[in-house]
Amino acid sequence: MENKISIGDLHILLVEPSNAQRRIIIEEMNSIGIINIDEASNGEEALESMERYTPDLVVSAMYFKDMTGSNIINAMRVSEDLKDIPFMLISSETDEHYLEPLRQAGVIAILPKPFERLALKKAVYATIDYISPQQLELSDIDVEDLRVLVVDDSLMARKHIIRILTLMGIEKVFEAKDGVEAVEYLKDNMYDLIVTDYNMPEMDGRALIEYVRNQSAQPDIPILMVTSETSETRLASIQQSGVSAICDKPFETSTVREMIQRIMSH
Repeated sequence: MENKISIGDLHILLVEPSNAQRRIIIEEMNSIGIINIDEASNGEEALESMERYTPDLVVSAMYFKDMTGSNIINAMRVSEDLKDIPFMLISSETDEHYLEPLRQAGVIAILPKPFERLALKKAVYATIDYISPQQLELSDIDVEDLRVLVVDDSLMARKHIIRILTLMGIEKVFEAKDGVEAVEYLKDNMYDLIVTDYNMPEMDGRALIEYVRNQSAQPDIPILMVTSETSETRLASIQQSGVSAICDKPFETSTVREMIQRIMSH
């Protein structure tokens, strides 16, 4: 297995409009061992910098004069050269209306302003695991033979999850754009694991789980839900529908790996 890179090896692009905030964040990064840091003060400058030299991680604020953090990550995700670069948001924004697009785009972490050093360090280690994840290991199943169906109405979210599953060693990954399409696939194909979002049009994740458990030909298949849903009532109803595990967006690669190992062992 390939050795993991260290914190000191990481090359960071920090995108922050405030000189004072950049100095504070750089000091915090230096304190945990990050020394290779490029700076940009707006979105256009950041994207131009990435075209010249590809960073290992982009750490960005939310708002700039020319665009938002959402615009930056969306531009990265549609670029063949930039689409797999991890993205971390550091912002005082708390409105889910503005944060949800970043969650769907596969943001590695969302930190508040001000943030705790421990939270930054945890997010950086999550970045390292995203860049070079540990292989998935299952006691009685060959990982390369696993057939996994990923269900999410967000193309970027699907691609983000599929990339992580592939880097873990799972080779047979299939995708459906919503619950309705997933049901059609389930009628004609057998899978070993379903990874699904909750909020989807026409047929949401809970309805999909209920179909699998009560009407499909494979009612015992493990189901991992990856969702940004925060409503305790809705999450409780998902639990009652028969989901095997629930993972938050954004998520750490290690968390997904451990959940899959646990639910597949059952």
